[in-house]
Amino acid sequence: MEKDKKGTKILARTFFTQLRTGGYTPNQILDIATELIDAVTTDMKETRVVEEAQKPEFRQTA
Repeated sequence: MEKDKKGTKILARTFFTQLRTGGYTPNQILDIATELIDAVTTDMKETRVVEEAQKPEFRQTA
């Protein structure tokens, strides 16, 4: 497993364990995961819009 993927898996497992230890139910954890996915998706869309706006327009000149 790649180093980044292994680290991500460890972090997710640790986060899950801490939430369960903190008394969160599996359904609450799914709600949290959904909110995280929504936040990342929104961020990616906003980043894409900014990147698209920053691209120079190429125009053919005669």
